[in-house]
Amino acid sequence: MEPLRLVFGVHFHQPVGNFDYVFADHVRDVYRPFLERLAEREFFPIALHVSGPLLEWLESHEPQLVDRIGALAADGKAELLLSGFYEPVLVSLPRPDRVEQVAWMREAIRRRFGVQATGLWLTERVWEPDLPVDLAQAGVGYVLVDDRHFLVTGFAPDRLHAPFWTESDGHRVALIPIHERLRYLIPFRPPAETVGYLREARAAGHAIAVFADDGEKFGGWPGTKEWVYERGWLREFLEAVQALIGTGEVRLTTPAAALNEVSSGGLAYLPSASYREMETWALPPQGALRLARLERDLGANLVAGDGGVALLRGAHWRHFFVRYPEANRMHKKMQALSALCRIRGEPPEARRHIGRAQCNDAYWHGVFGGLYLPHLRRSVWGHLAAAEGALRRQEPFTAETLDFDADGHDEIWVHSSSFSSVVSPVRGGAVEEYTRFAAGVNFADVLTRRREVYHEAEVSLPPVDQEDRALLVDRVLGPEVSFDSYQAGRYDSVRSWARRALKATIEPLPDEIVIHCQGTDGLIEKRLRFTRSGGVSVEWRWDPMAFGPEAWFAPEISLAEPLELRCEPPTEVWSFPIATVSKSERGLDQTVQGTSYTPRWPVAIGAARLDLPG
Repeated sequence: MEPLRLVFGVHFHQPVGNFDYVFADHVRDVYRPFLERLAEREFFPIALHVSGPLLEWLESHEPQLVDRIGALAADGKAELLLSGFYEPVLVSLPRPDRVEQVAWMREAIRRRFGVQATGLWLTERVWEPDLPVDLAQAGVGYVLVDDRHFLVTGFAPDRLHAPFWTESDGHRVALIPIHERLRYLIPFRPPAETVGYLREARAAGHAIAVFADDGEKFGGWPGTKEWVYERGWLREFLEAVQALIGTGEVRLTTPAAALNEVSSGGLAYLPSASYREMETWALPPQGALRLARLERDLGANLVAGDGGVALLRGAHWRHFFVRYPEANRMHKKMQALSALCRIRGEPPEARRHIGRAQCNDAYWHGVFGGLYLPHLRRSVWGHLAAAEGALRRQEPFTAETLDFDADGHDEIWVHSSSFSSVVSPVRGGAVEEYTRFAAGVNFADVLTRRREVYHEAEVSLPPVDQEDRALLVDRVLGPEVSFDSYQAGRYDSVRSWARRALKATIEPLPDEIVIHCQGTDGLIEKRLRFTRSGGVSVEWRWDPMAFGPEAWFAPEISLAEPLELRCEPPTEVWSFPIATVSKSERGLDQTVQGTSYTPRWPVAIGAARLDLPG
């Protein structure tokens, strides 16, 4: 009986905008010791993917580690894998950007390591059926995908120990299934269980077993440094697998070699899919709870290993853009600037900033902080600001009406060579983006406090917001609303325009653009004045007779960074930090996302003004 071919692949990644100390800690605790242990035991060949953001950091801070990786590649001990250079979810990008991101990675590998890569690590294993066209055009020969992608199509598990082929519009790529069982065994279970799995696979006549997963599991996740190194898991694992190699039961190989040596499993057309956890995270909280109950109720009827459990599925990855409008706004701004960049002749400075803003981590949320981490979102917005600032140099001051966020309602995009802002008439004229290029900040980048499924296990539930955050969310509050209840989100508005459409007209003036917003009921009129340099002033008029005499007109301004607020007439301003409670690898974290400011004017005065000087 031939030895079972074992593909052992690891993916090293840190996102654009992560803290330097996080990079350094992972070099010390994960990347260097892991590769050193493999070298000591000559546990080669392996497949290795190093994401572009991490590679750029290593080249500046740890060139010796980069040289070590290069030596492994030159000696045929490591097959280096492609991806989008800045680790985007490829299907989320405009199609030319998909090809360009992979081309950047191919060139970086060729330049730094002198090898030609043809296999692709698929970021977050997010697959859509049209990807083969773009991957083939980018020179990709094969893609590592989860075996679950096949199982949700109805493939039997015992067929998935072989490469497959797929195509779109006549463009072909090979698909190599990653075996989920190995991902769960390594490194969390005793090595003997992996040995048992490999022996069973060989006894069943399978030609290949594939492990490929995050390298941060080997010392970067909580508790894994002690388990993997100090308590000897990695040493025992390497010894156990090498014992199988010594008896001729297992042979280490690369994905490219396996593709050439193992007979094709045939043709496969995979649906849109990601790994199981990702599809669950993409569900809204109540949907996730229903799926969990369904899995529990049907558990006895789902025979382990027959693939049936895969047919119970969560949501599409793109549903994160529905769950989190903040992610959708980043995504749609990225798309708009990418298209503008191509119109403007692809200036390299702007294109690279857009590429960095496409890094996936800030666009979704699961067991790690992701979207909930302000420094990752602000990195995305910072690169978008740098790109837009470069693209709009010497550009006229203008406003355009378009459905910016693709939700079926028009927004107004105001921009000059100094700033960019998006106003939402359907949200009462709220400002959903307010980016000043020189500062590199979107001051409206504040995450709304939402209920998450993991909150349900808490004895004391964290506060949630009644309405999505933005700048200038207008309300009338009754006299019974206290500061404490307002801060906790436990109050009723006498009137809120947060979800009420106002009719908007644009008045371009020589040095200002004025947006007039008015309700059909005549209760409120709102004028937003933008100056060429990025200053904003807002004037409100409302019907003082329409509300109780003791009520307060109270527009809320949620700011990611401090700005000067000038109120006219001067008045008390309620202020509090906006803190979310989110899940991370450490448990539940409280994170300050920004600051809420709410000036309160007596409704009896009928008018007020607020300035954000530019």
